[in-house]
Parts: sequence; structure tokens; C-alpha cells
Amino acid sequence: MGNRAFSFPQAPDRARALGEIHARPYVLVNSPRVIFQLAFMMDGGSGVDHAVMAEMSRQRGVTPPGRDARHHAMAWGPGTLRWEQHTEFSTWFWDGPLPEKFGGEVTTHPFGDGFQPPGSLISGIRLEIRPDDAQVPAAIAAFDPASLCYSEVKDGQAVIYTDFRQNGDGLTQILVVDRGLTPLGTGALTQRLLEIETYRTLAMLGLPLAQTLSPEIRRIEDGLTGITQQMKSEAREEADRMLAEITRLAADLEANAALALYRFGASRAYYGIVQERIKTLSETAIPGFETLGSFLERRLAPAMRTCQSVEERQANLSRKLTRANGLVRSWIDVELERQNGALLSAMNRRAEMQLRLQQTVEGLSVAAISYYIVGLFGYLAKAVSHDILPVDPAVLTGFFVPFAVVAVWYVVRRIRKGHES
Repeated sequence: MGNRAFSFPQAPDRARALGEIHARPYVLVNSPRVIFQLAFMMDGGSGVDHAVMAEMSRQRGVTPPGRDARHHAMAWGPGTLRWEQHTEFSTWFWDGPLPEKFGGEVTTHPFGDGFQPPGSLISGIRLEIRPDDAQVPAAIAAFDPASLCYSEVKDGQAVIYTDFRQNGDGLTQILVVDRGLTPLGTGALTQRLLEIETYRTLAMLGLPLAQTLSPEIRRIEDGLTGITQQMKSEAREEADRMLAEITRLAADLEANAALALYRFGASRAYYGIVQERIKTLSETAIPGFETLGSFLERRLAPAMRTCQSVEERQANLSRKLTRANGLVRSWIDVELERQNGALLSAMNRRAEMQLRLQQTVEGLSVAAISYYIVGLFGYLAKAVSHDILPVDPAVLTGFFVPFAVVAVWYVVRRIRKGHES
């Protein structure tokens, strides 16, 4: 079999679909290590984000990422800077040597004064991977005991500590105590922890929007309640005003629903990712402490239910407004039918009057035309010599009158029947 035995035409997106599964491999992380990851919203679009990464690459003498590239890596000092674009945000990951003290200053990272952020910061994480030595108790003491999460993962090969609070730099601090992890296992665990913190923040973006929309939904609900109460007491004469009010409320509701459609959908997706990543951690609870999964579930689940509740209220309210709109429109349709019936009756009366007037005019027209024809015939009879026609012209004219009237009537009748057909 030759090397090109299966060189069939390729589907346009086959290479991209196959490459995507290998596009985000776990980073090999050697312990001990400190990791910074920042997530920025792509406020100015993916082009701005790409331009920042390209400029940083050129400054370091590295080939910038291609125009369509969504991830890129390059050496930066004693560590590696990794950039990756997602749907609405990008992540900037850097790992470097571990400082002696937990939370100690790191001066070699790329996010210093010269760094130009590509957008607004949505998530910032400082993750330290330390050996299980005498420094660990002091590191644990840096966390808030009121929200400290502590659990074992990978069958006791690592211990995780975090309080999900931000330090002085605005970063969430996470401590991983290495008890025998491999570089690949460390990389996998690190990526899951970074994704949990990043996606749980993005999932929570739906909550402020839900809290903002709730008073608006309540206002629209009150407005609809007022209209339905009026429908019980005020009949059709107020239908036009009520229809205008329902239309205004429906427009406000649809505008808010359109605003929230993407955000609530994204929050559900991010929440699902957080749940999946927590499940893959396979945490073992430590008596007296919460695991990351239980802590986040207690706080994320109510927020997600709030977003879901707002969505359901919007959907239910939309259906109620549609029913109220239909009721008012039925009143208006009945009124229009009544008006149309009255208009048709008036038109019938006018048509009958026009018919009678037409018949009267036809009679007068027959008389007038017959008069003129008889007159013309009389002039013609007088002009004929008595030698040719020995009859008195007056007698001849009088004899012609019935024939003229019948002929004119017949012609007018034929013309009217032609118009009717």
C-alpha cells in the first residue's frame, strides 16, 4: 500500500477539528513552582488581545502568533508565558521559581508596569506548589480560617488550601502541597484549579445582571396586574389605552430578555464546567474543613438559581403579556367588526339611494333625450316639401313621439345592462 493510498479530499474544517483535541494539553509543571494566571475580558475584540500578545513576542525576539492563532507560548525569564483565547476572555499564564515565603514578592513575572492589559481583568490567580515541609504551617496561616477550604486529591498525593479571597494584588491565592505528584499530574491538577477559579468568577457574572433585572421584572408584573384589574371593570372603551400599555410593557420585557439571553446562557455553561472540574478533582474531605467543591456549591448554586428564576419569570411574564394582549385585541376586533357592520349598512343605504337616484335620472334622461330627438324630427318634417310628404308636420311629429321614447328607453336600458355586466 502506497503512502498516499488514502489521500482523499479533506473536509474544510477537518484539520481544525482534529487539532482542537490536542490544542490544550496539560502543562508539565515541576514542583516547587509559583503560577500566575490572569483572565481578561476581550472588551475591544479578539484583535486587540492578539495584538498585545504579538507585540510582547516581538519585544522578546519571538515569532508572534499567527493571525488565526488562539494560543501561544514563549519563554519569559525563568518561566514560560502562555496565552490562550476563549469565547469572551483570554488567559495569560506564567510559571516561575517559588519564593521562599508563601505570598512573597515575585519580580520576574511579565505582568509588571510595562504590561498593557488587553481588556478588563475578570480573574486573577496566584497558585503556589510547595513541598510538604516546615513552611506549610506558616503558609496555611495566611488564609482566612472562616472560609478556608482544605482537601486531599489524587489519593493523598497533593493537598489543596484556599480561602477564595484576594490578596493585596487582587489575586486569589491557592496553595498546593506536593506529596509525590509527577510533573504531568501537577500540570493537570494546576489546570483544573485555575479553570475552577476562572470559570466560577465568569459564572457569577450573571448574578449582578439578575439582581438588576429583578426590580424591572417586578415593575412590569405590577403594570400587568393593574391592567388585568382594569380589564375586569373597564370595558371596551379603554381597550386602545390598555393595548398601548401592554405593548409598552412587552417591549420593556423583551429588551431586558435580549440583554440577559447571552449572559445567563454563558453563566449556565461556566457553572457546568466548574462542576465538571470539581468532580474530576475527586477530593477527599478532611474532618472539620470544607472541600473546594462543597464550598463553591453552597455559594454558586443559589446564584445560579437566582439567574434561572429571573429567566423563568421573564418567560412566564412574556406568556401572560401575550394572553392579555390577545384579550384586549379580541375586544378591539369585536369593536372593529361592529364598526365595519355599521359602515357596511351605511354603504348599503347609500347604494340604495344611489340606485333610486340613478333610476330617477334614467327616467329624466329618457324624457330629455326623447324630447330632443322628437324636436329634431319635427325640424326634419317641416323641412320636407308638402308635395313630397302630403302630411301635416305636427301630426307626423306627434305620431313619432311614442317610437322615439321607446327607442331611447331601449338604448339606455342596453347601456345600463352593459355596465352591470
